[in-house]
Amino acid sequence: MSRQTPRRVLRVDSSMRYSGSQSRALTDRVIERLRRDEPDLQVQVRDLAEPGLRFVDEAWINANFTDPADRDDDQKAALARSDALVEELRQADTIVIGAPIYNYTIPAALKAWIDMVVRARETFRYTEEGPEGFLKGKRAIIVFTSGGTDLGGENDFASDYLRYILGFIGITDIDFVDAGGLAFGADERVAAASETIETLAA
Repeated sequence: MSRQTPRRVLRVDSSMRYSGSQSRALTDRVIERLRRDEPDLQVQVRDLAEPGLRFVDEAWINANFTDPADRDDDQKAALARSDALVEELRQADTIVIGAPIYNYTIPAALKAWIDMVVRARETFRYTEEGPEGFLKGKRAIIVFTSGGTDLGGENDFASDYLRYILGFIGITDIDFVDAGGLAFGADERVAAASETIETLAA
C-alpha cells in the first residue's frame, strides 16, 4: 500500500567538524539511499554544531516540571527550543543520527539534544507497569563512526546508551551503520559501512 504523504526524515548531525567528517559523509549516503526508494522524501536537518542548542539548567528544569497550564512567559521561553525539537521528532517517520564517538561516548551536543527531547509528559510517561514511550512506530538509523572504538566493543559506551534512550521514548526499530575503528583501516571500514547503507530501505 502506497503512502499518501511523503515519508519524513529527521537528520541529526552531531559532528563538530564539517570538512573531513566521516559521520556527515556517511549520513549523506544514508539520505541518498532512502531517496532512491522515495524521491519525494522530506528531510528536516538538525545540525547540532550550529549555535543555539542550550543545556539543561535550573530555569529549564523548573519550567519543565511546572504544569503547562501554569507556566509563565519566562518558563515558556525557557522551553521554546526544546518544544521545537520535540515537535521535529514527533513529525519524523525516520530519524537518522550521525554519531561520531568522542572519548568513547557521544558528543556533548548530542547528549544535550537528547536531554531536550526526552521529556516526561512529552515523549514518555511513567505508568504502574513502568515507563512508556510515546514515539512508537518510528525508525532510527544511527551512523556510528570512531577512530579507535569498535561498535559493541568493550570501550563503546555510546551504542547501548543510544539504543536504550531511543527505546525509552518508544523508538525500538533501530539500525546501526558501523564505521567504527577507522584508525585501523579507514578505507575498508568505510566501504563496509557503505555496503550496509545499500541494504537499507525507506
